[in-house]
Amino acid sequence: MNTKILINKIKTDSILKRISENFDEEIYLIGGAVRDIFLNNEIHDRDLIIKNHPKDFALKLSKFFDGTFITLDETNKIYRVVLPDKINYIDITKPIENSLKKDILRRDLTINAVGINIKTGDILDYTGGLKDFEAKVIKGISESNFTDDPLRILRIFRFHSVLGFEIDSETLNIAKKYSNLILEPAKERVEYELMKLFSGKYAHSALLKMDECSILELIFPFVKELKQVPPNHHHHLDLFKHSIETVKQVQTIYENSSVDIKKHMDKIDFGGFSRFAHLKLACFLHDIGKFSTWTIDNDTGRHRFIKHDDIGAKMCVPILKNLAFSNKQINYIKTIIKRHMYATMVVSAPDSTQKTLTRYIRKMEENSIDGILIAKADRLSALGPEITNEIVEENLSLLDNLAKFYFDSLQTLKSLPKLLDGYEIMQITGLKPSKKLGDILKKLHEAQLNGDIETKEQAIEFVTTIIL
Repeated sequence: MNTKILINKIKTDSILKRISENFDEEIYLIGGAVRDIFLNNEIHDRDLIIKNHPKDFALKLSKFFDGTFITLDETNKIYRVVLPDKINYIDITKPIENSLKKDILRRDLTINAVGINIKTGDILDYTGGLKDFEAKVIKGISESNFTDDPLRILRIFRFHSVLGFEIDSETLNIAKKYSNLILEPAKERVEYELMKLFSGKYAHSALLKMDECSILELIFPFVKELKQVPPNHHHHLDLFKHSIETVKQVQTIYENSSVDIKKHMDKIDFGGFSRFAHLKLACFLHDIGKFSTWTIDNDTGRHRFIKHDDIGAKMCVPILKNLAFSNKQINYIKTIIKRHMYATMVVSAPDSTQKTLTRYIRKMEENSIDGILIAKADRLSALGPEITNEIVEENLSLLDNLAKFYFDSLQTLKSLPKLLDGYEIMQITGLKPSKKLGDILKKLHEAQLNGDIETKEQAIEFVTTIIL
């Protein structure tokens, strides 16, 4: 991009223009917003540097925009103004040691270290960031910047995932050299960077590059086990590469999906990131239960992984908790891992009917499409010698039909009514709160899912029969 065009875009940005026209201070836009404007991406977060009294300036901005003032870091003088739309926000700080040059040279990557005066258009580019934008290269500024804050090592791969830029060889060497520092930052910061990484189009490539630098196994120790499971009759890749390939395939599936599917997967229902970002993480984790369930049949040489879906769903919980994921995030990923084969099992069953498809939707509910996408990605990532093109094409076609059935059913399929609650069952059976009561509730729900029970009278009879 021509620098004149870049400067003009910054000067005509509606929010920055109002600030420039109404405040006398010398103000620089720096970092991610400059990068995103250069890449023609929509911006919502604007980082501003001001030499004097950043708190006072942030308070004035807050009043001017009728926004919300937030102190992010009083020690380092970092403040935020959230605009009334709750989408746009402005971070204000002062430069390190009151020097713009020193501040810029302390940043992580050259593409994040370009500053522009929002009034004059003067560009501060001490690291060659604009040149690296043009070359599409991710390059670190200084080795010491990564040791000062090792989270910046993870940001190398995050930006590779999001932008698709190549990583400079010297920067990769820095990541390898200091890989042992990757777990030093707070877990919450690591989780944020991981979710940013899985939000990127090139997450699969970023994971492979992290593995090259011996970082992936430090964050996800199970990777060592995945690498020990070789290709087999159904899989043309070892388990580690299969897991990465599943992430790659689900990205391609998403890109070629309908507007309705993309709209669903783009929703931010938990963790501050899209369903799709979480689904890609689930794709990476979906087979972590295979190593511990791995057996080889002596007669046929077949590799079996009985109940690996159940085991994997349980295994992911402590892994994600250790990385400070929220309960909602964990529950979603656990559900997807546990059900990653369910959609294929439903559509491939010889007696598959509208009733079984309805049961799938009732059981998966808002995760129905997510389950279909991971099933398709899993299928496309497992092309062993026994998997023919006909098998793959039929499976994908049936899964597409299930997705269509789901959207067609949204207008007509009602939620299952609660026919009996725990208190009513206790009155009918004489039971007290117990595991047995919980089991009866589960069985009643399963019977409803199957369509065997539709009325309260049938539910009472079902519960009575169980007790007898």
